[in-house]
This record gives sequence, C-alpha cells and structure tokens, in this order.
Amino acid sequence: MENDLAVRRAKHELTQSDLADAVDVSRQTISAIEGGRYNPSLDLAFRFAQYFDCSIEDIFEPPQDG
Repeated sequence: MENDLAVRRAKHELTQSDLADAVDVSRQTISAIEGGRYNPSLDLAFRFAQYFDCSIEDIFEPPQDG
C-alpha cells in the first residue's frame, strides 16, 4: 500500500525509532511499512492518523482497482 509515512516522519524530525515508540510498534515495523513490505492493521493505521492529527487517507493510499 502506498503511503507517505516517511515524509510525515521526516517533517516532524522523527526517527523510525521515535515513531515506533509513539505508536507502540517496533522500528522494523515502521521500516517495513515505509518500504511497502507490510500493510498496517486498521488499528495501527488509526494510531498513525491520531499521532499525525490527520485522516488515514492522508497517510495511506488505498489500492487502485485493477
């Protein structure tokens, strides 16, 4: 799933570890999501949106129908 998590993290001057601690996941999870290798659960997507004070759709782009 396309996302701009790395861009938002950089704008807030956060490391992957900082963001991981803030949303209670591992740094490896943040890396995998930013790299498009892992899709977050709905719960985790909501935690990102709450942390960055935006909607889930602002961070994650839903897959396009084929």
